[in-house]
Amino acid sequence: MPAENLTRAEARERAAVVTTQSYDVTLDLSTSPTTFGSRTVVRFGATPGASTFIDLIAPAVHEVTLNGRTLDVAHVFADSRIRLDDLAAENELIVVADAAYMNTGEGLHRFVDPVDDEVYLYSQFEVADSRRVFAVFEQPDLKATFAFTVTAPAHWKVVSNYPQVGEPTPVEDGTNRNGGVDKGTATWTFETTPRISPYITAIIAGPYHEERGELTSSDGRTIPLGVYCRESLAEHLDTDNILDITRAGFAFYEEKFDFPYPFAKYDQLFVPEFNAGAMENAGAVTFLESYVFRSKVPEATVERRAVTILHELAHMWFGDLVTMRWWDDLWLNESFAEYASTLATAEATRWTSAWTTFSSLEKSWAYRQDQLPSTHPIVADMRDLEDVEVNFDGITYAKGASVLKQLVAWVGQDEFLAGVRAYFAKHAWGNTELRDLLSELETTSGRDLSVWSGLWLEKAGVTLLRPAIEVDEDGIITSFDVLQEVPDEHPVQRPHRLAIGGYDLDAATGRLARTAHVELDVDGPRTAVPALVGTPRPALVLVNDDDLAYAKIRLDEHSLATAIEHLSSFDDSLPRTLVWAAAWDATRDGETPARDFVDLVLRNIAHETDSSVVLVLLRQLSTALDLYVAPEHREATEVAAADRLLELARAAAAGSDTQLQLVKAFAGRASTAAQLDAVVALLDGKDSLDGLSIDTDLRWELLTSLVTGGRAAELDIAAQLSADATATGQRAAAAARAALPTPEAKQAAWAAVVDGDELPNALQSATIAGFGRVHDRGLLVPFVEPYFASLEQVWSDKTNEMAQNIVVGLYPTDLADDDRVDVLGATDAWLEAHPEATPALRRLVGESRDGVRRALAAQEADRRRG
Repeated sequence: MPAENLTRAEARERAAVVTTQSYDVTLDLSTSPTTFGSRTVVRFGATPGASTFIDLIAPAVHEVTLNGRTLDVAHVFADSRIRLDDLAAENELIVVADAAYMNTGEGLHRFVDPVDDEVYLYSQFEVADSRRVFAVFEQPDLKATFAFTVTAPAHWKVVSNYPQVGEPTPVEDGTNRNGGVDKGTATWTFETTPRISPYITAIIAGPYHEERGELTSSDGRTIPLGVYCRESLAEHLDTDNILDITRAGFAFYEEKFDFPYPFAKYDQLFVPEFNAGAMENAGAVTFLESYVFRSKVPEATVERRAVTILHELAHMWFGDLVTMRWWDDLWLNESFAEYASTLATAEATRWTSAWTTFSSLEKSWAYRQDQLPSTHPIVADMRDLEDVEVNFDGITYAKGASVLKQLVAWVGQDEFLAGVRAYFAKHAWGNTELRDLLSELETTSGRDLSVWSGLWLEKAGVTLLRPAIEVDEDGIITSFDVLQEVPDEHPVQRPHRLAIGGYDLDAATGRLARTAHVELDVDGPRTAVPALVGTPRPALVLVNDDDLAYAKIRLDEHSLATAIEHLSSFDDSLPRTLVWAAAWDATRDGETPARDFVDLVLRNIAHETDSSVVLVLLRQLSTALDLYVAPEHREATEVAAADRLLELARAAAAGSDTQLQLVKAFAGRASTAAQLDAVVALLDGKDSLDGLSIDTDLRWELLTSLVTGGRAAELDIAAQLSADATATGQRAAAAARAALPTPEAKQAAWAAVVDGDELPNALQSATIAGFGRVHDRGLLVPFVEPYFASLEQVWSDKTNEMAQNIVVGLYPTDLADDDRVDVLGATDAWLEAHPEATPALRRLVGESRDGVRRALAAQEADRRRG
């Protein structure tokens, strides 16, 4: 077993022996730029005479004392565990160690701001990285109280899960040896938390900029609110907007859950080099600092921030107050937060079309993930921590949330929320399993959910729904059935609660309006819809209207023809989004030519009103051009698409969201001399689009376009970095340098990412992104063999997050059809030669292989178009 792994069986055995009570954690963050002092006092009950272990990852352990007995560190500490023998009924364990700062976004991450050389720290403990900071029984069902005491540079702010007690106490003769200015040191003491899981504890420290607010909870308490970011980003922090969304979320959840906010304060901290979107630390939520907008961003990104704020707030109840027993139910944490945050966004904020965004963004992710060879049931079999690390995927988040939406449609929203309220009331501060929630929902809905759970939660795969319509010579429907097709790999027929919508063109307005709507249960291979028999056939029939069900859909030929001609004519964004999804899915499945999808997007995207849908369509357009168009047609299609994107950008409304997104998309695809000339003109101001500001971030995107096209070089990158000597500028420069179209630049990027350990996580990700930006794919061919040769060493030598970035990010998908290398063959050879490789690594490689297989099939479909 890997040195840092933990199995579910071990966790269960330990939970049977140990009952955790409290942690007193003392940290000294002033001692060094590489390590910090960590002292943990753990009090816990145990089976007398039993043995167990506590978790700790640290470069040096100085003392281990169990019930007054000093243990030999060399004898009891190895890898990530301290062995504890001859336990008493009540125990006190003291562990003193030097723990290490990380630059990977795991454990206690350390960042130096290039603007002012100040040091910023934040913790990220999910899945199992609190053990990188203090000794801990690292599993979610061993809850305890936590009391933190932190010594840090005196000019810093220190934030933890609960409020600090009084003012920091200056340390006599204290010296800051952790970088930045030295103004002495001080000690912060924090109130003791309620019983929570270790992975949601938090320490954030540094000279953060702080803004305050408050709200009144449903139980009358005043809840202090804090919003934090780095000092150099403070001018861009829009605290009022963030707190408006937060207050709306508090009011919405406290009413729907009938349970007051369970913690004493609510801080939201935007931190540097964060791997995910956010993390639900109890009372101290951390966010990706890209959500502090220093330049104009698409409205889709602003909406995404709102959803993320509400997602993390939902976790305060579902995940933090009531927590999964083991990571098998990770999906329930994330799926519930995803469902609840979309519901709250739609009903409590200005983004009332949030379910359109959910359909376009989240469901497309779920459908994609669910068709990979590694797809798994929503209730996953999490055998160990490595299984968990690769399961933060489209099944855990998006499919789970989609299925919860389906469940709500089946049992009713009032009944669903009543069950959730009973669940919180019964299990507050405890740990649960799926059955605990389902039993409450069964009580409130009166339905037996065991069969539903078996089909939806315990079986993998996504089904496909098609309408089968027959009409007479007058266009009257004589037969209407919904056909359900199941994948060969997962032949499971599922029940769906869904709606069928009929849409016709309004002669007066030219708009597509809904003229028929039938809600029903679909189950089995064929379900009759008698309610539509005898009615005129609509111009367009949409199975899964309102997007209640989780299923791929297809349009019949008549409806498809209407959609192609009148896609921009829908009155509402959601049905249009469902048509987009059907068209994209048919392209991915190799049923329709990729060039047809490219044409559909370029003809209609200018009329799309939803920013998130535009964002997704432009991503899908890029994928179709890069991977799904037949190679012999690719260059001409790519050039024409880029020309059209620029044309659409010039025609877009001045200063509009669509204008910005189209300019960014054009810059990402500009390749011909004329197109690159247009990028140059935009960058140097010789050409301008009304309302378009070439701000700092857009300037980087235009410059990187020129770098990729060979029209800008290192001197240009250095000049722009000198003008933008910030953390964001460093990331943009790293991506641009990796995009330089020379073998030397690609080799340097490869060496920095794969061979070196100096790049922090954010610069690693930026470098990987730049490495793959090429117009000449031959630049990537020499790295196919080294990629496969390095996989096992990368997985063993780097942390999970950094290793995943490399394995996924550097896989040579773009060479799928390149006749200079056989990517599919090389992948199969590696998988065959490494049957004993870590399952998580084999899974990631296998998923990438499926992307190549799908690309080749889609190219063949496009080739048949001629």
